Amino acid sequence: MTVPAHLVKGNDDVLRGEALSNLLEQLVGADDRSLLVDEFDLDTVKLGAAIDAAQTIPFLTDRRIVVIRKLARFSKADEVKELVAYLEDPLLSTSLVLVWEKAVSAVESGEPATKTPRLPPNLTKAVTGAGGEVVDTDAPSGKGLAPWVADQLKAAGLEVDGAARDKIVTSLGEDAGALIGLIELLKGSFGPGAPLGLREIEPLLGPAGGVPPWDLTDAIDGGDVAKSLELLRRMMVGGDRHPLAIMATIQSHYTRMLRLDGAGVRGETEAAQVLGMKGSTFPAKKALNQSKRLGGPGVRRAVQLVAAADQDLRGARAWPGELVMEVLTARLAALSRTRR
Repeated sequence: MTVPAHLVKGNDDVLRGEALSNLLEQLVGADDRSLLVDEFDLDTVKLGAAIDAAQTIPFLTDRRIVVIRKLARFSKADEVKELVAYLEDPLLSTSLVLVWEKAVSAVESGEPATKTPRLPPNLTKAVTGAGGEVVDTDAPSGKGLAPWVADQLKAAGLEVDGAARDKIVTSLGEDAGALIGLIELLKGSFGPGAPLGLREIEPLLGPAGGVPPWDLTDAIDGGDVAKSLELLRRMMVGGDRHPLAIMATIQSHYTRMLRLDGAGVRGETEAAQVLGMKGSTFPAKKALNQSKRLGGPGVRRAVQLVAAADQDLRGARAWPGELVMEVLTARLAALSRTRR
């Protein structure tokens, strides 16, 4: 039985694009793609035109695949009500593929495309209610990334040993989509089934991807200067984060410690209350523990270093922003090391 709708979503352009390609290949099968697939880009056409196509009986074929791109132009329930109405009674000969990706151009009224689109809950509900599927292409983060990488390599027919897999995971960081290109390189270079280790993998690895901000602050708190600098550079280069954005993360990190210093809190729950945190108390626990390790003088010295570097970033010193952040990171990590 034909699945009436597929909703493809995810934050990584490469992973989402790969999932879309695989889905269309599966839907088309051995038939003629040029006869089956109609694609609508909402940067250039109206949503209504795509819905009309989905409701039209196919010509010269017994089925039709309608692909709607840039659907993230719409974030409000009212904006997708026509699509939701179609999904209440979809045409059985149509496979509708909805791609939740950001729009680029301005809408017809001249207003810019939404910068932070949110998937309307009524659309997801309509897809699943019609018997469709939601394809979430986001890779897991944290501890879930390693088994995901192992699964992707295995599915591609690649025999990669544990040390090489660990190296790949470390190199990917936040850029999980880079795995797609690496897999193609490995398949093209060695073919499926060949045993691969660090010797084969390392020459093909691209620049290391970005890392989440808490990796950097954890390394600083741990007093590891070399690792802190490595992670900082990955954030600025691989993660394309501006020095001011990283500065904001570090300021927040030490502001929490400053607020807890001398507050007399006795545990992470009280610390979370003082910091006004809701949900998980783990960030409050980390801030409390590091505040205790540094002690009052250490916390105040760290805040002084951060404040001075912030002024340097804003023009007090004629240094590149990257250099300012490297010096600050090294000093903060060294401070943590002396206080441990």
